[in-house]
Amino acid sequence: MTTQQIYDLAVNLGIKADLRGPAAVKKYLARIKKNYEDAPQKARAEFDREKLTNPYSDTRILYSRMKPVKKVLVDIDMEGPELLLAKQLGDIDLVIAHHPEGRALADLSDVMHLQAQVLADYGLPINVAESVIKPRISEVSRGVSPVNHDRAVDMARLLDLDFMCVHTPADNLGADFLVKLLKKKEKDLDTVGEVVDLLKAIPEYAAAVAKKAGPMIFAGDRERSCGKIVVTEFTGGTDGSKDIYEKMSQYGIGTVIGMHMSEEHRREAEKYHINVIIAGHMASDSLGMNLLLDELEKRGINVVPTSGIIRVKRFKA
Repeated sequence: MTTQQIYDLAVNLGIKADLRGPAAVKKYLARIKKNYEDAPQKARAEFDREKLTNPYSDTRILYSRMKPVKKVLVDIDMEGPELLLAKQLGDIDLVIAHHPEGRALADLSDVMHLQAQVLADYGLPINVAESVIKPRISEVSRGVSPVNHDRAVDMARLLDLDFMCVHTPADNLGADFLVKLLKKKEKDLDTVGEVVDLLKAIPEYAAAVAKKAGPMIFAGDRERSCGKIVVTEFTGGTDGSKDIYEKMSQYGIGTVIGMHMSEEHRREAEKYHINVIIAGHMASDSLGMNLLLDELEKRGINVVPTSGIIRVKRFKA
């Protein structure tokens, strides 16, 4: 495979697993294409044409020599030390980061629109979800604007290492996995504690428990009824708006499962009686990345995991 083929595979897997559904994603891409075609020439010249086929602005090829790829170094955060490690190993053809770098980091906020539609699918009116999330999208955009986005990208270029990042597609894979599992087990889940125990039975989370980084209850307790469970703090760039929990409570959501949560968000969830289960950041990122890495290994790619990935294979070679 080439770096381009791996990138295309990741995007297609992300679309297939998107909580909005592939049809909704294709409709979104069609709208982006129309907006591009209707835009004035100056705006079209500045437009990121990758968005015509890739709905995930936080997933990009950052540097590539367009050579065949046989062995990849994969991690959650790819910075200078990991890139030097890849060069030191000597036979790495491509480094794949989960968290975005370069222009993918600079445009992280754009993918957060996904969150509004996911919430709408859980019962919130789309106009309410969009109104609540819009200020948070602007906040994230301002927050990443001063960051040195290309620090790792420039290093990869100097080291002549193919470099890409896969963020929301991998998170989609992880979220889809959990949603399907919760649906399959929903009749057996009455309390928050039972939901936590279900998570701990997943290999990535079981390994995280041993590392003191497993699923935790951030709001509520084990004996509280879980009510309607949603996986919303799991994909779509980064944390959504803290104001969403009041709306969740009004529309019958009882428990939120996420990767991570700020103390400010936790207080708001608790204020509106929303149970919060934080599955764990590295374990959750590992779950999504593992589902992608399995597909790479099936295609003959040698995968070397590092930097926080808990590698679990779900296929037999």
